[in-house]
Amino acid sequence: MAAFDEIFDWVVVGSGAGSMASALVMRRAGKSVVVLEKEPFVGGTTAKSGGVMWVPNNRFMHEAGETDSAEAAITYLDAVVATDGGAAPGTSREKRLAYVNEAPKLIDFLVEQGVALERGPDFWPDYYDSLPGGCKTSRTVVAVPFNKKELGPWTKKLRKGFAEFPVRLGDAMKLAYVRRDPALKKLTMRIVLRTIGTKLIGKHYVTAGAALQGRMLKASLAAGVEFRTDSPASELIVEDGRVTGVVAARDGKTMRIGGRLGVLVNAGGFAQNQAMRDKYMPGTKAEWSQTPEGDTGEMLVELERAGGVLAQMDQMVGYQSTPAPGWEKMYVMPPGQSLTGKPHAILVDQSGVRYMNEGGSYELYCETMLKRNASVPAVPSWAILDSQYVAHYKVADKWIDKKIPKGWIEQGYLHKADNIEALAASIGVDAATLAATVERWNGFVAAGVDQDFHRGESAYDSWLGDPYHGPNKALGKIEKAPFYAVPVIPGDVSTYGGVVTDAAGRVLKGDGTPIEGLYATGVSTASVMGNVYPGAGASIGPSMTFGYIAATHAAGLGNRM
Repeated sequence: MAAFDEIFDWVVVGSGAGSMASALVMRRAGKSVVVLEKEPFVGGTTAKSGGVMWVPNNRFMHEAGETDSAEAAITYLDAVVATDGGAAPGTSREKRLAYVNEAPKLIDFLVEQGVALERGPDFWPDYYDSLPGGCKTSRTVVAVPFNKKELGPWTKKLRKGFAEFPVRLGDAMKLAYVRRDPALKKLTMRIVLRTIGTKLIGKHYVTAGAALQGRMLKASLAAGVEFRTDSPASELIVEDGRVTGVVAARDGKTMRIGGRLGVLVNAGGFAQNQAMRDKYMPGTKAEWSQTPEGDTGEMLVELERAGGVLAQMDQMVGYQSTPAPGWEKMYVMPPGQSLTGKPHAILVDQSGVRYMNEGGSYELYCETMLKRNASVPAVPSWAILDSQYVAHYKVADKWIDKKIPKGWIEQGYLHKADNIEALAASIGVDAATLAATVERWNGFVAAGVDQDFHRGESAYDSWLGDPYHGPNKALGKIEKAPFYAVPVIPGDVSTYGGVVTDAAGRVLKGDGTPIEGLYATGVSTASVMGNVYPGAGASIGPSMTFGYIAATHAAGLGNRM
């Protein structure tokens, strides 16, 4: 091995959840680990996210008395991948099998390491639950809320989450229906009092992704993993075809850091790099992404330089959003995942035509919007709502039935009218077209069947709808004035392409052979799910699982973990 300033057994670039999973495996094996994070904060996009892992056949499902299996999971994944042709380079049946077999073992391993996990909401169906093997309850796993003060001097180094209060993710999601169920007002008050109470005694609870990463960081520090912030890696060191280390910054100096067993790259994607977006996914904007500012893709370029093959680079984990006034200064843009999936709402393009099932996968939603925009202007599209909607649900996290937030109408974000024709004029679409679209929708609602796009027919559509509404939880007429419209854009929570890897997490060359010593996981890789997003947590689950797999392989542990 060439001269290095430092040598560790395992060098990890990026501090996402997959990085920490791999680090815990290596420390369990008695190996030295350094995690290099270019930003001032640890946690990556995972910390800012919902922190959900999609893990079929997990221990929490079985504890709840549910039946799931690797056979059902691979049947489902095969069917999901097939919906897009099944030819995406990042997926193969071998990799999908590795995922469904190893992901439950990862969860068991993390629990053994003291990482407190639990089942996500017990009703969070797979996004294509009607396909063979699909789950209509929940295959999700999340972290238990975490007091980040337990991190001691690392407390301020954990990247901020979007839900920094003591509440389980499932309970937080119920609050969307606070006007539908009086009991939820009591839950809201309990959360408020709990938040105040815990802060008074010096605790600071976080949930979702920050809880997951806080717990992973605590376990990793306790295991002896070395973390370095403000330490960007700029180069992979390649000797005789093998990656032996990285060039990285430390305290303003450039250092050569060797990795005896290998280097794992989990440095995110390129969501914040507009030039790369223009190259690979034109028509999308970095400013619409929920990823941290450091998600700029340099390591993807470096992985390619080292011999890796980039694939699925036109893919992103779309997450529809609505750009309410002031969104540019918000830590998280107002989400639109369920905005048009609830009763009394539809989505139309700029011609006034409805063109998709407004429920379903957020990845598919945004992909459909972008494809539509190639033939009919659809970015932004318009959410069309009536007064029944705004009486029951928030818009951009605000109640607007009694008081419209300042600037929403004046800045052209919210449009309000006493009839559909006037609303159409306000948003610049043909009045007759929009009126016909709404009339057709209302006919479908009356019949109980969306004949155009089958909204409301899947368990996931029902989940996105309203549990207190019936008979179809996703269908409701747009008929009660006043009527409203807000724009919806194809945002994202990450890109979804990167280097092609094998079932062991090794980066592959163009001829299909592995680059020795080089591993990758997370959205630095072309997704094992291909070009489709099968369920909540289909990015974080694979990131952690293949981080676990890569470290197990590099350490020569086989199946002994």
